[in-house]
Amino acid sequence: MTPKDSAVPKDPPATQGASAGDEASEGARFRTTKIPTRVYEAELYRLQGELGKLQTWIKDTGARVVVVFEGRDAAGKGGTIKRITEYLSPRAARIAALPAPTEREKTQWYFQRYIEHLPAAGEMVLFDRSWYNRAGVEKVMGFCTPEEHQRFMRQCPIFEQMLVDDGIHLRKYWFSVSDDVQLERFRKRLHDPLRQWKLSPIDLESITRWEDFSRAKDEMMVHTDTPFAPWHHVASDSKKQARLNMIRHLLSSIPYADVGDQRAKVQLPRRLPSTGYQRPPIAVSKFVPDWASTLVKDPADT
Repeated sequence: MTPKDSAVPKDPPATQGASAGDEASEGARFRTTKIPTRVYEAELYRLQGELGKLQTWIKDTGARVVVVFEGRDAAGKGGTIKRITEYLSPRAARIAALPAPTEREKTQWYFQRYIEHLPAAGEMVLFDRSWYNRAGVEKVMGFCTPEEHQRFMRQCPIFEQMLVDDGIHLRKYWFSVSDDVQLERFRKRLHDPLRQWKLSPIDLESITRWEDFSRAKDEMMVHTDTPFAPWHHVASDSKKQARLNMIRHLLSSIPYADVGDQRAKVQLPRRLPSTGYQRPPIAVSKFVPDWASTLVKDPADT
């Protein structure tokens, strides 16, 4: 069964025009709509409700789902992942954000350290960057040899074909952001102490090597945009727009069904009569000081 059309309508046709690699002009190619916060939050909440149904279906059927998030730095991948997992069980919907490989991992088959993060039955794994590091940052920054890069290009489609053949639902999303918007987001990170950790040396390199990253991305698409594991591009100059579009597409691409009605309704049990238990006095426990109450100056504010 597929989700009801009223819940997740079909996607409109893809934007026609310039080539997918022409990211420098994406601000002009993709329509950016200013979505009112009220509209955004209402639609996001509705989609998150559908994600809950998807999670239940995955657990009930033993399905395995892998979602790959790739794209420019500051393109909005992390924020979208947070909205997807906000109301999902962390045991059923896991995030895989791998650090740089260790010296031992560098000697392994390249895909080996990613395999251990693949889902078992009833799980969904969201890769916040993935094995495609080799096709992008490793190639551009010289972290791999040309031979290793070419080997990846040959092996990646075979690896993904194996995942799909084994029954895994594999979805790949490329978040596209224009250079002007990316630079603006970098500036916000630079001056925001809560976001400065997001500004890495690689991020700074991506500013001066924009075309190098574009060429690497174009070459990657030629080899890995396959019929069995296609890339889906997400215009992300507007974060709100990108989140809604991506989540909606993900839901429409997986043939899940609302299995909630098939489950026994949960009822709270009646509390048993007291057997005389008494809690110990508050004074014997070390409670965290109530600092929050001091923030309320006027009782009317509550």
